[in-house]
Amino acid sequence: MVPMPDWARYWRASSVPVEAMHAHFSEHVYHRHSHETYSFGVTEAGAQAFRCRRAQHVSNPGLVMAFNPDDPHDGHAGSEDGFTYRIVHIWPEYFADLADSPLPLFRDPVIDDPDAARALLRLHAALTGGAPELVRSERLTDAARTLSRVSSSGPPGLPGTGRAATREIAARVRSFIHDAGDDVSLDDLGVAAGCTRYAAYRAFSTVYGMPPSDYQRLLRLRTARRLLASGLSPAVAAADAGFADQAHLTRWFRRIYGITPGVYQAAS
Repeated sequence: MVPMPDWARYWRASSVPVEAMHAHFSEHVYHRHSHETYSFGVTEAGAQAFRCRRAQHVSNPGLVMAFNPDDPHDGHAGSEDGFTYRIVHIWPEYFADLADSPLPLFRDPVIDDPDAARALLRLHAALTGGAPELVRSERLTDAARTLSRVSSSGPPGLPGTGRAATREIAARVRSFIHDAGDDVSLDDLGVAAGCTRYAAYRAFSTVYGMPPSDYQRLLRLRTARRLLASGLSPAVAAADAGFADQAHLTRWFRRIYGITPGVYQAAS
């Protein structure tokens, strides 16, 4: 049997920092990436396989995927027929306000909790189905509080010894990448972190789950998303975010987010 073609529908709020997607993928493979948001997905059909927090995971129908902000992961079909899922992205500060609690951390990226799955599906339906603003707000609050109850009390840890030193080096590298722009080298990272370039590379990759160059490109993609949401054309957003051209932005936008810049900009 021929697998169903890939498709994706995206929704982006104009009034609150929340986005949602409903998609089916059999061919698409997500490049390793992270989001600046909390990202909560519910698998509806098939199986989604991904690597996150140094382990392989599979989300089957009814399970919830829970990614913390800056939680690196990839993704691909875990069955021949692909997978269908719904996902909601909620910005951290807004999530904390909704849950009326400090920012939670989810230790397990796959959660078997029917209440959480139902709350997310109800929220997704309200966001994408034209529900009144009050209903959307109520379901956002309900989902956030339900998810907070099943969150872990502490962050995922690092293996081995020297965790504090490794995190400190990685934090200095991350800060430097944010401030320095595109024209940086491994030597620059080592100088900024006060160690060898190899130690800087290793520490950052260990803590943030991807090489510094991948993280640098991810920052450019996040910038492009904000520019697209503000109404700039994909061509202008690509140039302003530091991509070689619109085709370069489109290629990486699709690999990371599963949709094109045009689809993202048109979402409402």
